[in-house]
Amino acid sequence: MRIITNIFLFCLFSLQLFSQHKEESGVNLPKFYKNKVHFGFALAYNQTNFKLHTIKNSAFPDTLIDKTVYGMKTIYTKSDPGFALGIISDFRLHQYLRLRFTPNISFASRRIEYTLQNAGRDSTKIYKKNVESTFLIFPIELKLQSKRLDNFGAYIICGGGYTLDLASKKKIANSIGGNQLDDAVNLKRDDFFYSGGAGVDFYLQYFKLGLECKVLNGTKNLLNKSSNIFSNSVDKVNSRMVIFSLTFEG
Repeated sequence: MRIITNIFLFCLFSLQLFSQHKEESGVNLPKFYKNKVHFGFALAYNQTNFKLHTIKNSAFPDTLIDKTVYGMKTIYTKSDPGFALGIISDFRLHQYLRLRFTPNISFASRRIEYTLQNAGRDSTKIYKKNVESTFLIFPIELKLQSKRLDNFGAYIICGGGYTLDLASKKKIANSIGGNQLDDAVNLKRDDFFYSGGAGVDFYLQYFKLGLECKVLNGTKNLLNKSSNIFSNSVDKVNSRMVIFSLTFEG
């Protein structure tokens, strides 16, 4: 929440600068889109989570822990905040249509919580697994922008790309309640995604500032199956990421 507040205050400050300059000298960067290619960089805040497809009647629904048989009761996921740094390559296809290649490195974390219960419902065990990832993300997207209104413009963006998780093979021994999850939650390295979002552009004196929000939905099943109750209680695991970006283009 603190990060979002700081971003909001920064946006208000940028808007104030934008308004003051407009009153003094009119339209900023009037020939900005005369060039076919623009470059820049992006700073982003992200929330990454799993979309779990659970199995109600698992092939291995029970497990023996301390001489007691437990079955899976619930599985939850929770996202933690992350951030990303990227570069921007922007190519003009038409007056209001751009092709954008925005590779970035993204740091993300999410948590899986398993609750196991015995048949008599008088004993419960909770296991938590933190899954940290370092993504290399390669998006190719189309940006359809509105007609510029003085120093302001709006746009929508959509596309897709490829994601490489550099930490997918790393074993993270930080599960709470035991280390049974260390080998049970293994994710695949590669994923493909489709994306969509919207944003606004502010033309300042020396550069264009963009505020953008978009969602990335993974298409591949990331779960590497294992013969244990944690893996066999889940059919599919997909990735989902929400990104709020500040873009700077000159």
